[in-house]
Formats: sequence, structure tokens, C-alpha cells
Amino acid sequence: MEGRSLCSPMFLLLALATLNVVHGQGTRVGFYARTCPRAESIVRSTVQSHVRSDRSLAAGLLRMHFHDCFVQGCDGSVLIAGAGTERTAFANLGLRGYEVIDDAKTQLEAACPGVVSCADILALAARDSVFLSGGLSWQVPTGRRDGRISQASDVSNLPAPFDSVDVQKQKFTAKGLNTQDLVTLVGGHTIGTTACQFFSNRLYNFSANGADSSINPLFLPQLRSLCPQNGGDSNRVALDTGSEIRFDTSFFANLRNGRGILQSDQALWNDPSTKSFVQGYLASKASFFNVEFAKSMVKMSNIELKTGTDGEIRKICSAFN
Repeated sequence: MEGRSLCSPMFLLLALATLNVVHGQGTRVGFYARTCPRAESIVRSTVQSHVRSDRSLAAGLLRMHFHDCFVQGCDGSVLIAGAGTERTAFANLGLRGYEVIDDAKTQLEAACPGVVSCADILALAARDSVFLSGGLSWQVPTGRRDGRISQASDVSNLPAPFDSVDVQKQKFTAKGLNTQDLVTLVGGHTIGTTACQFFSNRLYNFSANGADSSINPLFLPQLRSLCPQNGGDSNRVALDTGSEIRFDTSFFANLRNGRGILQSDQALWNDPSTKSFVQGYLASKASFFNVEFAKSMVKMSNIELKTGTDGEIRKICSAFN
């Protein structure tokens, strides 16, 4: 974290050099330039403060934005608390970073009451989390409004850790994202951890011959020690072994080496339609993946937007107005 200030000349250079994004309908870069000029800097400093205290929050915020966008679009619906909301769905129980969004919202309401949406705060926080983990910054089109619906039953649309490549492609295509976007965005697993319960089925009785044969045999004992056959479901394991807090391309190297953690991740190396993209990132400089990741994030962050008179600007991110 040291030396990686979001207010540094390096940040400004990366922000300017990033890419010309295609704006979503109703969103644009600098949406709050007049109505809340400090909006992005407030989010940035808040994320920086929290991630400095707990570096694992960066992955939590990135994952939360992904989970938000794939259900009802990028509308902050995952932030709503209460019985039966998206937040309570099994796939979302491990999400972290709600307190970061709440902190930023409190500061923004003090500076610009009723102006900045929770959905935009989450989109900006995801970008800042990637940068603070060593990735590239990019310009985030803003202007989203917050959704008025949050139902746990809708979370079935979310890509799952047991999905085949074909199922993953179907889910991404349904959101306007292509196969390269799929591989690129899953590359976000270069930071963060997962619970044993989401992949331990691969370690023991996966088939008649025992463990999943796509796991490197030399890696299997390590995984079994972290996730014993009887118990340990909540134990956390790095999704990118050896580099869980650094945003880089080592995740793809781990897939090549049979060290992918989730079944859905390792499948990207085993399927020819996705393997070519993994190989492309491994053969290129890390900056190429970073730029492509930024492009795919902008595409994803414009899924099914609520803008204009659709949706609301919540006063509190965890509750409808």
C-alpha cells in the first residue's frame, strides 16, 4: 500500500492514459462535476483509509460490485439489508465492505445531500480497490440511480463456482458480455479468498477416482490441509495462490499450472474457447490485462442501468427511501 497514493502523479497519469470508454445510456465521466465536485475524491480517500487497515477489503469491494451488477443491474440493490434481500442470499453471505460504502455515503450526504447514488459509490470503490491493489485506474462513467428492488431469489442469475464454461458464457452473454469479458473479469480473482465450501467437493470424492483430475497433484495436499474432508467449510483460501493481495496476472499462471481454486476458474484453462484468452494474457505484459480489465469493468458497470427518473438516490445505502 505504501507509495500507492490515489492522489499521486502516478494516479493522475494512469487516469488520463486509461481509455476512451463507451458511456452507458445516462451515465458519463464527471457526472458529479458540478453537483458534487468532491464525490470521487471522497470515495477514493474513504476506500484508501479502509483498505490501508485491511487489505482484504479491496477484493471484497470488487466482488460486491460484480455481484451487484449481475442481479438487477448495477443499482446498489446488493447493499439493501433486511430479510429476503439479495444480501441474504447464500452466494452473497461472504461479501465484505458494506461499512466502506456506508462510510463514504455518510461523508457524501454531509457534503452533497441527496446527490450521489450508492450504486455509483460502489462502482467507484471497486475501481479504487483495484488501483490500491496494484492494478490500473480507469475513468468510471457515473450517473446511476439506486434500484428499488432487492430479492434473494434473483441471485440465481449470478455465476456460480460450480458452473461449466458453457453456463458461464450463457450468464455473461445474457448481460451483454462476451467470452473475453468473461475471462477478463474472472481474472479479478487475482485478489481475494473463498471459503472451502465452494470448492472442497473437488478435493475428495469428485469422481470415482477421487479428486478432480484437473488439480495439480502436487497442489492437492496443500488444499486438503486447508480444507479437511470433515469440517473447515468456512476456512478461507486464496483464489490466487501466492498473490492474493496483488492485482496481477499470476491468477492465469495458476490456472495453467492446475492451481485454480474454483471449479469454474480452472475450467477456463480446460476449455479451448476460453483457454486462448488465458494464454493471451500470459503471453503479454501485465499492462495489457490491466487495460482489458478496465474496459470489461466499464462494460459490466453499465449493465441494466437505472438513470434519470428511474430509481432513486438513497439517503442510506442499506435501506430504500
